[in-house]
Amino acid sequence: MQLRRSGLALLLASLIAVPAASQDPAPERPPHYDRIPLWPNGAPGVRRRRAEAEVARDYWVRNIHDPSLIPFPAPAAKRNGAAIVILPGGGHKLLVWTNEGTKVATALNRAGITSFVLKYRLANEPGSTYTVERDAADDARRAIRWVRAHAAEYGIDPARVGAMGFSAGGELVTQVADHPEPIGRPRTDAIDSLSARPDFQVLVFPGPRGVPAPAIATAPPAFLVAGSRDDCCAAPTVTLYEQLRRAGVSAELHMYADSGHAFNLDESERLSILHWPDRLYDWLADGGWLSPRPVKH
Repeated sequence: MQLRRSGLALLLASLIAVPAASQDPAPERPPHYDRIPLWPNGAPGVRRRRAEAEVARDYWVRNIHDPSLIPFPAPAAKRNGAAIVILPGGGHKLLVWTNEGTKVATALNRAGITSFVLKYRLANEPGSTYTVERDAADDARRAIRWVRAHAAEYGIDPARVGAMGFSAGGELVTQVADHPEPIGRPRTDAIDSLSARPDFQVLVFPGPRGVPAPAIATAPPAFLVAGSRDDCCAAPTVTLYEQLRRAGVSAELHMYADSGHAFNLDESERLSILHWPDRLYDWLADGGWLSPRPVKH
């Protein structure tokens, strides 16, 4: 009897011990993202700094000297051919990589949109020799061109490539959508011969740089959203909208009451703020950006 009890005790101990060990959570690994350098031989003007490692903490990344795109292909069953290049904000000092980048990309994927998050050079980072109008804008233009050049690989319609920017990223979208492209910028390969103008633009609490815009008459359709109490960006958002409207460019504006800066996708207790992406999807659908378009011959 004593032997049987000892055997039963060992069996129970083993049954208890195994599940306890198996339920210990495995260490979380950071998500793996494919990285596409925008220029095979490095961005113009970067030189030796290209080899420097990026610095990333929690939700942000900085020290970017080899600009790149991170692709987020839409699921094949939902893919509708639209694409959006996402430009996170961060005051040109860093990139708010998760809340204004990867999380946005995965949300757009659910609407069938293939997304690309851009790591662009930062003009206001300590020690930076870059400028917004030259280097960061070059990165944004190259990103749009790269997506068009590789549209077939991702099931994208090259005539439905948009740009979406948050705060400082919105300033860059304005630079490529509402400003003329500078003359004399270097052409490095065939990709640089493609159009860098987005087919539509999404400006999320965009900053004041470049507003009013000098090439508004040729600007693409625009969706603008900001908080009415945003000390930084409420006024430039309204100013740009009014400029677009007067130029006859299709534009839609949403200004949310009692809301400030950087509410992003799901960071507010206000119901209206939580649903602003729905208004974006409505606008994209109404504009035909989520539907295949006839091929022009």
